[in-house]
Amino acid sequence: MSTKPAVNGAHKAAIRQENEEQILAAAERVFADFGFKGATTARIAEIANVPKANVHYYFSTKEALYRRIMEDVCDHWLEAAMTFDNSADPAFILRGYIEAKMDLSRVRPYGSRLWAHEIIRGAKFSSEYISTTVKSWLDSRVEVIRGWIDEGKMDDVEPHTLMYMIFATTQHYADFGRQIEIFNNDKPLTDAQFAEAKENVVRIILKGVGLD
Repeated sequence: MSTKPAVNGAHKAAIRQENEEQILAAAERVFADFGFKGATTARIAEIANVPKANVHYYFSTKEALYRRIMEDVCDHWLEAAMTFDNSADPAFILRGYIEAKMDLSRVRPYGSRLWAHEIIRGAKFSSEYISTTVKSWLDSRVEVIRGWIDEGKMDDVEPHTLMYMIFATTQHYADFGRQIEIFNNDKPLTDAQFAEAKENVVRIILKGVGLD
């Protein structure tokens, strides 16, 4: 029996995936730099090094592409909190979450900046996603934290405030990356500097809730 059709199908699927990934990476950067209104599919195609028609082939509208990236960025942030499901130790869980969020700011800064722009502009395209998927996720983590407090495992702090502080501090390293560079003698943080910053963020937050 010939396997040629299956091989061809797999090859086409691989090409499709590669094209989508190129477009998504380019669009994430363009949307972060220019916002939804300022971004054009022509610019996205140029950065992705694909014909403009390919952008419209894989994503029917600019809005569909924008929403796809927004939700993908946040999905990765939510996945960073998997430590909440894998341990009963608050210090271990929060350390893992903070470190994962910091790492995402390091490797995917444009996604974080895009999210910040969207929220600052009133969450026009993401309010439904935030009010359903993200709120449900946050509510479940807040309940876990309240459980730790009730059990005397950590100080009595307001869980939402703690989570907001983690959001803001970890994403600062992406959203205000240029400011950090300027303060660092106009140079990006080295891997060693970033590792030190990550450890300091973890230590300060854990100490602030009685876990260090």
